[in-house]
Amino acid sequence: MERTPPVGALQMPIDRSKRITFENVADIYDQVRTGYPQELIEDILSLSGIPPGGRILEIGCGPGNATISFARLGYRILGIELGERLSALAAEKCRAYPGVEILNLAFEDWEIDERAFDLAVAADAFHWIPPEVGYPKVARALRDSGSAALFWRVPVDAETDLSEAIDKAYQTAPQFINPDKRFTAEWLVGVVTENLKASGWFGEVTTKQYFWSENLTGEQYVNGLRTFSMHQGIDEQMREKLYSVIGEAIERFGGRVTQPQSVVLFHSRVKR
Repeated sequence: MERTPPVGALQMPIDRSKRITFENVADIYDQVRTGYPQELIEDILSLSGIPPGGRILEIGCGPGNATISFARLGYRILGIELGERLSALAAEKCRAYPGVEILNLAFEDWEIDERAFDLAVAADAFHWIPPEVGYPKVARALRDSGSAALFWRVPVDAETDLSEAIDKAYQTAPQFINPDKRFTAEWLVGVVTENLKASGWFGEVTTKQYFWSENLTGEQYVNGLRTFSMHQGIDEQMREKLYSVIGEAIERFGGRVTQPQSVVLFHSRVKR
């Protein structure tokens, strides 16, 4: 059944031409973008009711950091990833699981397999797909009993002397956004919930936020900054100067960063 695009869809303020920039730092991305809490994975499986051995569609699987969590549990997975190097990393990571297939392709160009999947997931990726394209296409790929689980990491301000010093470093380079303050959970919940509802393809939306922390060296923290698209395509010399100032601040405060992390899950069942 054809439907019109979601009139009420809210566009995230993002330059979608930068969606391929992760290819430039694929290996770093794989190293510093760690996996997701086991509680999140368990909640997705519980909310979706996916049967054992069920089929999962993953949009923008990157190097497979979320893919592997589902692959280990025996689910059949089709991961779609635009980046050639990223998709190769995902394929290698999941090589031991014959039920996993990784396609190096833009999701928009994927020839849809209608009503073939029990669950669709996207980890820190679905904002790269225009909502008027993404939501209907995902819905059409799901079985009548299927659902979508979309999740994003959300910055948490550590509110420490070090985080204040890092924020001051960004004030000297205003063309760069501090990823630790790029948006709030409340804003994300409003946008994604509205888009799911406006699409006309999904029902009630369940949201949940998860928290943990990571202890990083200065090098790990700065390398993490290199993986943000908002830091790509801007004066490289100025960027390295900013990173140097941030690295010096971290050294002054003991050489390590206790970085709070969070991720917000959106789950909704397809509506015919």
